[in-house]
Amino acid sequence: MDKIILVRYEEIFLKGLNKHIFENKLIKNIRQKLAGLGNTKVTKSQSRIYIESPDADFDIKEAIFILTKIFGIASVSPVIRIKSDYEMIKKTSLSMVGELIERKSHKTFKVETKRGNKSFPMNSPQICADLGGYILSNFPQLKVDVHNPDFILYVEIRENTYLYSEIIPSVKGLPTGTGGLATLLLSGGIDSPVAGWMVAKRGVELEAVYFHSYPYTSDRAKDKVIKLAEYLAEYCMNITLHVVPFTEIQTAINEKCPHEYITIIMRRYMMMIAEKIAEKSGSLALVTGEAIGQVASQTMESMLVTENAVSLPVYRPLIGMDKNEVIDIAKRIGTFETSILPYEDCCTVFVAKHPVIKPSLQKTLEYEKVLNTENLINNALIKTEVIRL
Repeated sequence: MDKIILVRYEEIFLKGLNKHIFENKLIKNIRQKLAGLGNTKVTKSQSRIYIESPDADFDIKEAIFILTKIFGIASVSPVIRIKSDYEMIKKTSLSMVGELIERKSHKTFKVETKRGNKSFPMNSPQICADLGGYILSNFPQLKVDVHNPDFILYVEIRENTYLYSEIIPSVKGLPTGTGGLATLLLSGGIDSPVAGWMVAKRGVELEAVYFHSYPYTSDRAKDKVIKLAEYLAEYCMNITLHVVPFTEIQTAINEKCPHEYITIIMRRYMMMIAEKIAEKSGSLALVTGEAIGQVASQTMESMLVTENAVSLPVYRPLIGMDKNEVIDIAKRIGTFETSILPYEDCCTVFVAKHPVIKPSLQKTLEYEKVLNTENLINNALIKTEVIRL
């Protein structure tokens, strides 16, 4: 009898002849994420992935916690693996049920069976009925409830038999590394970490760019963004964070450009710098946390003007969401409490009292002519700090 972890996926089933590519990438990611827990053996069989360890001190609970944050995994279960012998199935089931009753005082149950091994002499309904009756005869305090049981005893009969009572949901999506590389414009707010998470869920690797305006923004603001990047890295394997000094650019824009246009021009410079970093790393797109109408720089007209500054596609996964929808996701993925810490980012340093909400591209380009764009961007890139998480 072995205690192992069963991993399920969903969307990978749809990949046809390419299915093995996604399976193999998911297995590689699992091995990488669990490496710190000790020796592990990760195998696949019949569209299932199994994880076991020869180490006596292998922490199954911690492993499951890590697995629930790996894109591509739909759910996990701690399971007991035994030989496909019906007497052993009955004996092991009694042991499991006894532990559940003692630990959680369950009163109702049902049995669900999947018989992948068609040579097994009993079919699924027969196993459910017989095993359920056997459990009732040994635990008379229990009752069967097929609609809303306190627990379900799952029996999967494949090349071996797997018994379990928990199905723990994971984040689903596609395995990180199967969807290319994108560059996230990461601020210290609520929106951009959620936007990055949503794109990463589609198998996209992320790098991030943060614009830091020291001394107007403190090192605490920078530490906050590093923490947010660390949260994202828990889901998407690794992240490279580029911390771009932005004070010189903001000061120049504030001094030389019409005040109502400084936010739009500032956003254009962010896009241009992010694109330079993205091109160097081979990134295929930029990602922002913008949503239509949320602030003046996120009107349709404003986003048209800012996107004009770059040639790479700009992905905005939050484009049609309201703030409460974004907050719900931020809470679920663990970034919300850090995002609301009161440390300002560079976007709040030079804010126009009456920012233009329908900027003209022609006017924006005219106003930018007074700036030495090439020098400003090159100076910022030279001084950019790179942090690998």
